[in-house]
Amino acid sequence: MRPKQWLKNGLVFLGLIYSLHLGDPTSLTRALVAFASFCCLSSAGYIFNDFRDIEADRLHPTKRLRPLASGRLPGPWAAGAGIALVALGAAQAVALGLGFTAACAAYIAVTATYSIWWKHIVLVDLFAIAAGFVIRVIAGSIAAQVGVSPWLYVCTVLGSLLIAMGKRRSEVFAMPELAQALRPALEHYTIEFLDRLIVLVSAAAVMAYSLYTFSAENVPKNHAMMLTIPVVLYGVFRYLYLVQMRGIGESPEDLLLGDRSLTIAVALFLGMSAGVLYLATAT
Repeated sequence: MRPKQWLKNGLVFLGLIYSLHLGDPTSLTRALVAFASFCCLSSAGYIFNDFRDIEADRLHPTKRLRPLASGRLPGPWAAGAGIALVALGAAQAVALGLGFTAACAAYIAVTATYSIWWKHIVLVDLFAIAAGFVIRVIAGSIAAQVGVSPWLYVCTVLGSLLIAMGKRRSEVFAMPELAQALRPALEHYTIEFLDRLIVLVSAAAVMAYSLYTFSAENVPKNHAMMLTIPVVLYGVFRYLYLVQMRGIGESPEDLLLGDRSLTIAVALFLGMSAGVLYLATAT
């Protein structure tokens, strides 16, 4: 079920936060239910993926320790848990309405087809990963019944592409001789090519966020949101340092939780941006 990866489901709260509805009890409650739904559905997706990749995972130095690959968890137990999680996640989705249910169905379709097809197709695999992040943001906004600036979607797409590229780079860097056996698409990636893509996308992401801070409709007119740009720059630079200089990044959640500087940068960014937005509305 990979609980650490539930951090990704925190994206469902972005629409709530950046639309200035964090103090609305109804919207917050609906967002919390949406988070729980995505935790159930994503966990079922991880179980399905581990069934699909069980043989490849047994060749991987760390993934071979996963419950299914190692044989510690019987297949029927895992399958039963996956079915129960889908049922629970779907029940929560239906309770939030048709729009959120449709978003969840789209997420399931993307993750399932990613496990079967998209992760084996060069470049398409990166966009499939990004789609999962963007759907979370859209679903969270629908659940909380809030409108969101298009800038949030643009920044989410670019940020998730950057994470996907860092993940692929780390896989190629750590296991060049096993890359093809573990995932055919890795045959077409080189560190040099991925580094060029990372530079392009990271620059675009920083520029998109910078434009958001003074051009979005709901940001303070005094441009105080621009104070968060240096924090975003540091966070991106730190991520690039970890991925390109230290060769880590295969598990973004471990990177975020394991690197104190990156954790502080993310926490500081969230605190500063929320503070600027909500203090501006309070005054």
